[in-house]
Amino acid sequence: MAGMDNTNVPVCYYNQTAMFFYNLSGRDLIVEEQHYRSVGFFIGVLLTGVSIIFLNGLVLTAIVINRRLHYPFYYLLGNLAVTDLCVGISYLVITCLSGVWTSTVSTSQWFFRQGLIDTSLMASLMNLMAIALERQQTIFTMQLHSKMTNQRIILLIVAVWIMAILIGLSPVMGWNCLCDLSSCSETLPLFSRSYVLTISILSLLIMFIVVILYTCICVYVWKKSRRMTEHTSRDQSKGTVVSLMNTVLLILGCFVLCWTPALLLLLLDGLHHVPQKLLVVESFILTLVACNSLVNPIIYTYRDQDVRTTFKCIFCCFCVAYQQRVN
Repeated sequence: MAGMDNTNVPVCYYNQTAMFFYNLSGRDLIVEEQHYRSVGFFIGVLLTGVSIIFLNGLVLTAIVINRRLHYPFYYLLGNLAVTDLCVGISYLVITCLSGVWTSTVSTSQWFFRQGLIDTSLMASLMNLMAIALERQQTIFTMQLHSKMTNQRIILLIVAVWIMAILIGLSPVMGWNCLCDLSSCSETLPLFSRSYVLTISILSLLIMFIVVILYTCICVYVWKKSRRMTEHTSRDQSKGTVVSLMNTVLLILGCFVLCWTPALLLLLLDGLHHVPQKLLVVESFILTLVACNSLVNPIIYTYRDQDVRTTFKCIFCCFCVAYQQRVN
């Protein structure tokens, strides 16, 4: 219409490459490429990604073939293996399309690769919280297995994936900065800072809940063991408590160590106070987060006799099959 003022109509940059937004954020992809192109980093990425896929695939196989593992906790453990397996795949994808290769990536391709890793990591994080809740309920009721029905476990798993997918796809559905360049993130240049801030706060909240749950478990078991010393052997009770405490501390230590740097970086970015030097080591921070998906199957299955026995059976079957083929 004649005379209408169009100065307030936002300009959107859907047809630009991801490189356009990285240049606006001040990211030096040439410097970052030196990390991605180094032989040591490439070998580390390859070994990390392949190990994540292999170990979590092994956990899934063990849970499927062993009927003694068909209980709520193992279903959650299997779902954690699925989420961590997705982390391994998406980690390899995002690393192969990072550094100087970002200059050739379109906005839609960038959203796909980032949405894949974000969804996988969020599903893994929320599943860790679900496992902590299940463990607390089981230990507080002194049960070997949780009384949660299979239907509730399935609903919990579905809820984890729905929430993770919604969070991971929010930028694709419009929570981005393609039409507002002033709100662009520095660590994730196509995302809005408000989205990055929301994700960091939500993830830190989940981390806090997990830490509180496992702390409550430690306190409860310690108090319970003190009451039981009158009826059982002191050495036996002490050994059980120490074993459980070591497991919980190992879980918490790896969890906090792997996730804290990335979440603090996102929080600083959302508050628009991220130091430019931290952006250079962003790839290493992402690798640290991915390492949590590597240690999860080791921590959660190492002390489980049934899972270890199933692993041995799987390897024995592979060895027998290999020897029969060779002979």
